[in-house]
Amino acid sequence: MTDISICVFRRAVCAIASAGMLTVSLSQPAFAQQPAASDPNPGAITFTGGLDVPTKYVFRGIVQEADSKLTLFPYGDIGIALFSGEGGIKSASVNFGVWNALLTGSSGLDGTSGKLHYEEDFYATLTLGFARGFSLGTTYTAYTSPNGSFGTVHEMAFKVAKSHWLSPYGIIAFELDGQADANFNEGTYLELGVGPSWPLAGGKATLSVPVKLGLSLNDYYEGPDGDNTFGYVNVGGLITVPLSGATNKFGAWSIKGGVEAYRFGDTTNLFNNGDKGKVVATFGLGVVY
Repeated sequence: MTDISICVFRRAVCAIASAGMLTVSLSQPAFAQQPAASDPNPGAITFTGGLDVPTKYVFRGIVQEADSKLTLFPYGDIGIALFSGEGGIKSASVNFGVWNALLTGSSGLDGTSGKLHYEEDFYATLTLGFARGFSLGTTYTAYTSPNGSFGTVHEMAFKVAKSHWLSPYGIIAFELDGQADANFNEGTYLELGVGPSWPLAGGKATLSVPVKLGLSLNDYYEGPDGDNTFGYVNVGGLITVPLSGATNKFGAWSIKGGVEAYRFGDTTNLFNNGDKGKVVATFGLGVVY
């Protein structure tokens, strides 16, 4: 498959991100919570930002670049805590953010456009917290390509999650205009996942093991033989090490590193030039303030 074809078969992330190994990537946006009184930023507004450096850009099972070199994912998020109480709705928050993909390989500087800025995504999320640790997030995302590698895609997504040691969640996303697979029909995507984590070295680091399953509910992974339900399964391991405490006046900084493995379905296998799977390593630096 040519680089141009791979660029066509695309539509960005997270989400919030959540990137593969992105914590936005990541994968989803970090939702604002009221900081403790000792926090240097005790208000209702929280900033989350960072830079992730993966070995390959894979979005929902679709590889975005045939010949990867240096890949950078800079991102920023503003979270606003609107409400916290004891009623039926326990909390409410909104997030606004931007996520970028800067590619030096065949979809960026070395490609036909000759431009680094492959992707820029804008999103807004409303999150409601309920009893027993359940939450519902509603996100609108516009996926854009500053270097013209793909057309803008508009998406509305809903995420249900529960506070639990497994951190289970489900996402259903509806393409409003434009398609990830560059076919003729807007699709509906379903993602199911967990993300258990454990402290390491007496709390000096955290190990998380995210597992994701990406499925097409309708026309999301369209191939020559029609829509294929199974898109991919992903298993990863991520270690996060804090560099500063939450009370640092410059924010809470951390570094992270991990590896994730993909197994592709029939349609994503075709999109990815016959690859049955892919292993991606990621290093990142982030801050919350």
